[in-house]
Amino acid sequence: MGQVTIYLEDEIEAKMRSAAKAMNLSQSKWITNIIKEKVVDEWPNSVRDLAGAWKDFPSLEDIRNFQESDAHREEL
Repeated sequence: MGQVTIYLEDEIEAKMRSAAKAMNLSQSKWITNIIKEKVVDEWPNSVRDLAGAWKDFPSLEDIRNFQESDAHREEL
C-alpha cells in the first residue's frame, strides 16, 4: 500500500477534518474515498439503470434521418 504526502492550506485542512469527523472516518479513509470516487472507470449502476428510461427520446435512426440543408458558406 502506497503512502502519499499532501499539503493543504489551513482552511482546507480544517474543512477536511470536519467532513471526516462528520462521517465518522479517519482523515486518511475520507481522502481515500474521495480519490476512489474520482478515478472510477465505469458508470455506477444508478446511471446504467437509466438506459431506456426516456420513452419519448428519439431513436438513433430518427436523429440520423433528420437533416436540414447546410448553410451557405463562403469560398476560401
